[in-house]
Amino acid sequence: MISVDELVGLLALERVGPDQYRADSLLMGHDVVFGGQVLAQSIVAALDGQEDKLVKTVHTVFARSASTKEALDIAVDVMHNGRSLASAAVTISQQGRLCTRSLVLLSGDEPDLIRHADPSPAVPLPAEEASGSPAREWAVQVVGDVDINDPDAVGPPELDVWTRFPGAPEGPGINQALLSFATDGFLIGTAMRPHKGVGQAQAHRTISTGVLTHTLTFHEPFSAGEWLLLSHRSPYAGHGRSYGSAGIYRSDGQLVASFVQDNMIRTKAAQSRSAL
Repeated sequence: MISVDELVGLLALERVGPDQYRADSLLMGHDVVFGGQVLAQSIVAALDGQEDKLVKTVHTVFARSASTKEALDIAVDVMHNGRSLASAAVTISQQGRLCTRSLVLLSGDEPDLIRHADPSPAVPLPAEEASGSPAREWAVQVVGDVDINDPDAVGPPELDVWTRFPGAPEGPGINQALLSFATDGFLIGTAMRPHKGVGQAQAHRTISTGVLTHTLTFHEPFSAGEWLLLSHRSPYAGHGRSYGSAGIYRSDGQLVASFVQDNMIRTKAAQSRSAL
């Protein structure tokens, strides 16, 4: 289980110089830093000093993996800082090796000229947690009890997941960072669902998987401490890659964010010794 307090603590970046930060990583059962963590830390770094704006879109390229055993170095290169829009490149490195680079677009609030949004899919609301369950831990409920780890559990390339961070501090910036953490973990499993004999339990064992690019766009305000529905779909997989997209909805049906992802899914024997 992932403690909300621990995750929020990792988002309190250590400033080590002008537009320079250092951060630690969550331990999640293996030595590789979780992609959702660096997304969240990139958002926090880009928002520093931009109190009048929020992230509109973050596009991240995962150039190589990082280790949980060493600190992460975060550098922000401000590209533009205007009245209503700003942009920055956020680079995360480890021991001099570039791991990820994010292009972050920030935006101030503006009134509607036009407005529309896709409706939420018709799925059951999340069940209440059992009494006595641990508080202040990242909560995840997969709709229909789908098991994306089971290689023999076959279904369509779709997955609906309810998520929340109970007890998380309020604030639009921390809400964006926490939600970005949750967006990274399910689209690879979604792409595997139609294929018997393939499941996320094999990842990093007999199958090489990894996120290559991730683009997340925020639309409306939300609270990360409340239930949010991540509705995933993977329309294509092939050539050792998969593509997927998702909408994120509040429990009242309002679309609050969208994201797309390109992933690597291939046999481990196909992996070369060189950096990916």
